[in-house]
Amino acid sequence: MKKILLVLFSIVLFSANVSAADMRIALVVKGLGIGFFEAAAEGGQEAAEDIGGVEVIYTGPATTTAEEQIEVINSLIAQKVDAIAISANDRDALVPIGKKAMERGITVISWDSGIGEEGRIMNLDPSNTALIGSSNIKWMKNSMGDEGEFAILSATSQATNQNAWIEEMKKEFAKPEYSKMKWVDTVYGDDLFDKSYQEALGLFKKYPNLKGIIAPTSVGIVAAAKAVEDQGLVGKVFITGLGLPSEMQAHVKSGAAVQFGIWNPIDLGYSAVYLSYQIATGKYKGEEGECIPVGRMGEICIGEGNSAAMADPFVFDISNIDKFAKIF
Repeated sequence: MKKILLVLFSIVLFSANVSAADMRIALVVKGLGIGFFEAAAEGGQEAAEDIGGVEVIYTGPATTTAEEQIEVINSLIAQKVDAIAISANDRDALVPIGKKAMERGITVISWDSGIGEEGRIMNLDPSNTALIGSSNIKWMKNSMGDEGEFAILSATSQATNQNAWIEEMKKEFAKPEYSKMKWVDTVYGDDLFDKSYQEALGLFKKYPNLKGIIAPTSVGIVAAAKAVEDQGLVGKVFITGLGLPSEMQAHVKSGAAVQFGIWNPIDLGYSAVYLSYQIATGKYKGEEGECIPVGRMGEICIGEGNSAAMADPFVFDISNIDKFAKIF
């Protein structure tokens, strides 16, 4: 993975040919220093190289708050970038700054974690929201068995994607096959490792019979798995959710996690940059009904609410973790 240089708001510049760049696209993430987003940045750079004449500005706040993200976007507006692709820390709070950018002639899309419709042109979900939610509950059942207590360790309480997935988890959990399982709590680690780790410890203490934690966040799942190992709870408490194979490899081998899933963040970053480019050129509007070519990813078709989904989540376990840990 390429080394990330952090300056000012920890802005990182990638470019296929900076001196001859015809377009500057900002890839704004929830927070810097998160492996998932660093992998997405690699995909964004790959898209820039495939397109040619594109400079990618990879940036985000030091902490995962809407307020700091707004400051980063204001800076990008002042720089007069051509497009901004945002993974939002707060769906509603970022609408005004998204509108401001569009009023300045900047193409704005959201990806990974959406902005409200008024604050962007289109949104790219990493996968189908309902499928992500239902899959997490199924993975939990497969990991801990069909009875016992489990909890959710989410990112921030305002995170668009996390909240949507949790709503879909509720729908799946209402099915009769989960009747002997008990969802005891939902806590938030704010996509910070230390806070997520402490929240996991708090769950162990509050619920001594806890058998599982679903962490639909690449930071939270690693923190929870580490907490299980540190507390000697391997085989008693099982962790699942969304994580990177490279970061979860050791935890699968330890038995703290039986199975988990994710989509390819490299593909997601690639798609976000490529879509931003296609819309910013004026070739496409980013509207419902359009199918937009995105290089090696083929076409991404936009549906209701000007939203699109990239791909189904992929499941990782002991049978394939070593193979995919070498990739991302």
